[in-house]
Amino acid sequence: MKTIFTTGQIAKICKVAPRTVSKWFDSGQLRGYRIPGSQDRRIPRENLIWFLQKYGMPLGELEDMSNKILCVSSNQEKFQGVFDGEFNVVYAMSGFQAGVAFESCHAQCVLVDFDTLRDEALQLVRSLRSMPNNIPSVIIGVGNPQVDHTGCTVFFREPFDRAVLLMEVQRLLGARVTE
Repeated sequence: MKTIFTTGQIAKICKVAPRTVSKWFDSGQLRGYRIPGSQDRRIPRENLIWFLQKYGMPLGELEDMSNKILCVSSNQEKFQGVFDGEFNVVYAMSGFQAGVAFESCHAQCVLVDFDTLRDEALQLVRSLRSMPNNIPSVIIGVGNPQVDHTGCTVFFREPFDRAVLLMEVQRLLGARVTE
């Protein structure tokens, strides 16, 4: 998964001239950074996705990279329908399956069911937090409040309100993209 883009790469994605992308960058519309000692510009994926969404441009090849949630639970019915139409959801039944799924889907958010995964849940959160570049930056835990849920961005105790869970994911991912 590509995380940093050049102006030329963005120009191909947006189907515009590289100079147009440079103008977006120079005007502050498209946020990124310059390579020290050079005029070359680099734009992080999150900033590019934010820019495309803000201006109503199609995400194109970036579509598969955005709005993905990895839901890790041996009881998938618990989360069925919560994110329909809002996010692409990939399910995993165990910590091992979650690791394999995460490598292929690169989810922005991981939802961990501490009740069904038990001891495996905390190890999964620790493994995800130790990944380079702090991806995923949003890890949501759901379960019994007495369990150790260290490392979770937010934790929902059972029983949780499905609408509140959806709104919190929207808020967290929205805040992550626009920061």
